[in-house]
Amino acid sequence: MTATVLVLVETINDYLPILEHQGFHLILAPTPAERAQAIASHGARIDAVLTRGPLGLYAEEIAALPALQIICVIGAGYEHVDLQAASDRGITVTNGAGVNASSVADHAMALLLSLVRDIPRADAAVRRGEWPKIMRPSLAGKRLGILGLGAVGMAIAKRAGNGFDMSVSYHNRQHRSDVPYSYCSTPTELARASDFLIVATPGGVGTQHLINRQVLDALGPNGFLVNIARASVVVTADLISALEQRRIGGAALDVFDHEPKVPDALKALTNVILTPHVAGLSPEATQGTVELVGQNLVAFFAGRPVLTPITLPISVVTRTV
Repeated sequence: MTATVLVLVETINDYLPILEHQGFHLILAPTPAERAQAIASHGARIDAVLTRGPLGLYAEEIAALPALQIICVIGAGYEHVDLQAASDRGITVTNGAGVNASSVADHAMALLLSLVRDIPRADAAVRRGEWPKIMRPSLAGKRLGILGLGAVGMAIAKRAGNGFDMSVSYHNRQHRSDVPYSYCSTPTELARASDFLIVATPGGVGTQHLINRQVLDALGPNGFLVNIARASVVVTADLISALEQRRIGGAALDVFDHEPKVPDALKALTNVILTPHVAGLSPEATQGTVELVGQNLVAFFAGRPVLTPITLPISVVTRTV
């Protein structure tokens, strides 16, 4: 039997032959309209879905896919995949945690450097024929706070500490005894101990709105925020207010609440750098994530354990037995 995979991800076409060479039949549906049409037309024969966190897979879509057995999520986040619906159907869910950590960490540091050194404004000035002497802080010796010390957070910490001589603090769900970095018990405490704060935690209910007005005020008027995680971790209205009132120095954002829509208020600010959710995109990371999807699919359909399973909530059926 050849398993049919519905591919909802829009950025991996060059690497899909990896899955085709493993014998999988692919249905590509990268736009909302194509997605709805594919589910309506081919739902009865779709065995697997390949998606990413912001694209997700919703309960009503899972219900419309009676043959669905496994959902593979590219990247670490799976916030819009209905895990309860998957659990109730006995559907396996996997992710790609850690595969794109280097790419995301590189982008985080690039954003931080561009923000703190004000590279976009300097570039724009030179293009206008101006030659301003913009005085900006150095990164060396500064205090970096990382919210979420997983694979991405660790990669950022190593770059900051080893490459820029920065001291690193972090806030995590749990204190880690295996790292040399300082632990802060709350996001507010972390912001207060930081010159620069990078958000690297997964999205979802557990991390929603961890960064709010209180945290931003603790970061202060000379502090900078970088978010390469999920927009849901930050209260956007509080961030815009802090930026407009210069209660923080600036922000660099790769993620937004309603992508690809970006609030006009953010676009109008001069102390913000915006990129279109591309931190995890690199040839190396994309190839690695697709290869991991292939390994998970091959293992699953061969009856072996998948490599990167997501722990699912207890199914409604199990709870009622």
